[in-house]
Amino acid sequence: DWTTGAAREEAKRLKRLIDGGADPVGEHKSERAAPTVADLCTRFEDEYLPRKREWTRKGYQQQIAADILPTMRRMKIAAVTYSDVDRLHRDISKRAPTHANRVMALLSKMMALAIRWNWRSDNPCRGIERNQEQKRKRYLSSDELVRLTAALVGHGDQQAANIVRLLLLTGARKGELVGATWDQFDLENGIWTKPGATTKQATDHVVPLSAPARQLLAGLHKARDDSGYLFPGRLGHRREIKDSWTGICKAAGIEGLRVHDLRHSFASSLAGAGFSLPLIGALLGHTQ
Repeated sequence: DWTTGAAREEAKRLKRLIDGGADPVGEHKSERAAPTVADLCTRFEDEYLPRKREWTRKGYQQQIAADILPTMRRMKIAAVTYSDVDRLHRDISKRAPTHANRVMALLSKMMALAIRWNWRSDNPCRGIERNQEQKRKRYLSSDELVRLTAALVGHGDQQAANIVRLLLLTGARKGELVGATWDQFDLENGIWTKPGATTKQATDHVVPLSAPARQLLAGLHKARDDSGYLFPGRLGHRREIKDSWTGICKAAGIEGLRVHDLRHSFASSLAGAGFSLPLIGALLGHTQ
């Protein structure tokens, strides 16, 4: 509620602004219509993410939904400050320091696109001090490999067990394998051609398959369905093996081993057998 005197003073103030060429009502409407962080997230998902690999898209979407939108959804893009971004980074760092860095990298990319789309003039993520990270290098010991192999035999979900077996035998990334289709494989000549759309280097990657890998694939091929996927699921192909992986590691008595560490173990085994680093890198699909 305004008093008559206060209303008159406000009317005078607005009249002076209008006389000077301002448009208070238009400015108010423009401010209300200005894009928000939620709008940025929507456009990012609609225009930028479709060009990315499926697993990259899923990771970004999870970060947006869980970390960015809950705290910044209604903020105007142009009004987001360094302090706002730094506060978000510090809050996430309290529970997941490495993940906080990933969220900052994503938000910085989104803000760079906001500049390109003329939604703001600078990137508020620039200068945010990232948390220190230590790269993990975890490999299966010989004893752990024996126990893991035994656990795979007795596991109730043999589809998940076969995914783990092939990860061990090929050194592939999980996303490359679970989404693989039978037309990528030449079992007669023992070759797997990974399409560029599924690889991190974004180019086709042709790799030879070992005899045990070919034997396992041959058995899977005999039992295949008409979906075209190595590992079919309810909606297309199998997506995750998290629960199975937890159970397998528990049965094998193994702690601190990630699915991605199977790729490290594949490389370590080859190095221990005397293969050259360039050859190992080529099998893994590394560009250098």
